[in-house]
Amino acid sequence: MPGGLLPRPRGVGDPVVVAELAANAVLHGRVPGRCFRLTLTLGPGADRLRVEVTDARRDLWPWPAPAEDGPGALPLGGRGLALVTALADHWDCVPHPPGGKTVRAVLTTPADG
Repeated sequence: MPGGLLPRPRGVGDPVVVAELAANAVLHGRVPGRCFRLTLTLGPGADRLRVEVTDARRDLWPWPAPAEDGPGALPLGGRGLALVTALADHWDCVPHPPGGKTVRAVLTTPADG
């Protein structure tokens, strides 16, 4: 991603994970009159990116959709957290006082070699 916000090229998973977690906050974490917060933290040496998305819906937690079986089973939604799971080294969700939640993901740059 040369020319982007990060100081050196990273894996293609970074923008996908950021977009998916932000989209989930907009679609599923929305409370009228409240926004979501996106925090990106680049680790020392620019080898680790931490993504945090906080929204106001503590009652609705993210769960990867179960796999669909059978021929032609292709739902229109529900693949986003499967992508996050595949691209991030780790992701989880924690309460955010007073009444929201924060979904966190960590992505690292593979060692050159």
